[in-house]
Amino acid sequence: MSENGPGMAHRAHRPPTSSKRWWLAGVALMAAAALIVGGPALPASATTPAPDGYYVVTAAGGVFGFGGATVYGSPAASGTTLASPVVGVAPTADGKGYWLVGADGGVFTYGDAGYFGSVPGDSVKLKTPVVSVAATSDSKGYWLVGADGGVFAFGDAGYYGSLPALGVKPASPIVGIAVTHDGKGYWLVGADGGVFAFGDAGYFGNVPTLLGTPAPSPVVGIATTPDGGGYWVVQNDGAVSRFGDAGFYGSTLTTGVVPVAPVVGVSATPDGKGYWLVGGDGGVFTFGDAAYFGSIPAELAAGGVTLASPVSVVALGVTP
Repeated sequence: MSENGPGMAHRAHRPPTSSKRWWLAGVALMAAAALIVGGPALPASATTPAPDGYYVVTAAGGVFGFGGATVYGSPAASGTTLASPVVGVAPTADGKGYWLVGADGGVFTYGDAGYFGSVPGDSVKLKTPVVSVAATSDSKGYWLVGADGGVFAFGDAGYYGSLPALGVKPASPIVGIAVTHDGKGYWLVGADGGVFAFGDAGYFGNVPTLLGTPAPSPVVGIATTPDGGGYWVVQNDGAVSRFGDAGFYGSTLTTGVVPVAPVVGVSATPDGKGYWLVGGDGGVFTFGDAAYFGSIPAELAAGGVTLASPVSVVALGVTP
């Protein structure tokens, strides 16, 4: 279902593939831009296992697996020419696959990730680029969101509204989406820190209201707590704002760390007691109970590799 068209299902760009994890092969192919996407929405549970790794994805479609995150393929590894840059990743619930999404709404499936449709096609014309993706908890659907707040739901992902449907033009572009624990609602966040709630997503505040002014630096992502009772909003300087029952576990500002490249998003741990921030260079920053499994700069340094051009990360996806 789509706000910018009838939401017809279209062909997958490539069939699922699998491959060994690769760290450095194809690094020189990486190109620009930025945002973090967390894993599927999970219910609050004391028995929720801790994540054992994460994926870092680049605009050119390169996929890097850290910790227990296995790489099952990527556009960069297969030599695929992309119609538009990759903007997000969403791992499957069992961690044995993932979806990549392009700015044109194209969807690429790998491992056990199923294909449920995409935006490209004669009947669907984007008014603004797609900026983020989120998966359902059973991995049988996903949502794509555009910079204008248009929402596209595929598979068993429910459609609960969008900004264009309400006749609302956001003050700044939408940059991210987070889904409620039961998958019956979602939040959209704008670059100014404005938050929009749909379905059963509760509204707990936004950055402009909190600070009395739009975010001092651009907001790049949003992540929700396990029970859906709060969320974190992150700016590209590493500042973290918390709302509702979201706890504050630190930021690059409070630790005095100056990221080499701007922070591009946030992903929360399943128990909501920590989060990861990722930089545009692939640097990973951990807070609370978020474990560190590695980063692109660390791997490059360990391998003694110097790139001719910078890596530009677009997404981080956490495995179960």
